Amino acid sequence: MTDYLFPPRSQPALPVAGHTALYPVARIFCVGRNFAAHAAEMGNEVDREAPFYFTKSAHALCQTGATIPYALGTKDFHHEMELVVALGDGGAVFGYAAGLDMTRRDLQGQAKAKARPWDIGKDFEASAVIAEVTPAKAFGVVGPQRMQLSVNGSLRQNTLLADMVWSVPDILAHLGGLYTLGAGDLIMTGTPAGVGPVVSTDVIHGTLEGCAPVDLTIS
Repeated sequence: MTDYLFPPRSQPALPVAGHTALYPVARIFCVGRNFAAHAAEMGNEVDREAPFYFTKSAHALCQTGATIPYALGTKDFHHEMELVVALGDGGAVFGYAAGLDMTRRDLQGQAKAKARPWDIGKDFEASAVIAEVTPAKAFGVVGPQRMQLSVNGSLRQNTLLADMVWSVPDILAHLGGLYTLGAGDLIMTGTPAGVGPVVSTDVIHGTLEGCAPVDLTIS
């Protein structure tokens, strides 16, 4: 038995529809600016040459239905609703899930202004809120599904997955040329227009046709 100086953190994992076994999460990749309208609302243009990425630690994973405190170090805490792709053996698509890329927008903006990495704006505790994984066969072909997000019952984000600039096959082909993708890797595929701030006591509810909803409360 391996002897550790202190107990290692538990393995981040997600439930899977129709399975009792959990999906162990290894890495979380995130696609930036994958909806043209969202890029425009942030004052940016989509880079149509190739997708670009940032990452989150697997330990940033937060289960749907959680209540979390307002994020540390920010005064501008934002929601971003996303399709999450869960990979299986050999980097093939295992399934899909609804997710929230929670963002410290002011810290991200400061990093952008100085041409620095986005890590402190994107990768922090409970910043990847992901619901139950739906197996790929049950979800079907990505495109016609509607994705929406509301805060306290008020609709903020509303799109079809067909509106993504880079499709799931595009992303897998490109990202697979940069990393050896495999089982346990998650890809958060980008958010549509309508991102915005949340405050304490807000209740976030995200829906994606074909998947379990994702819910989060800010304490």
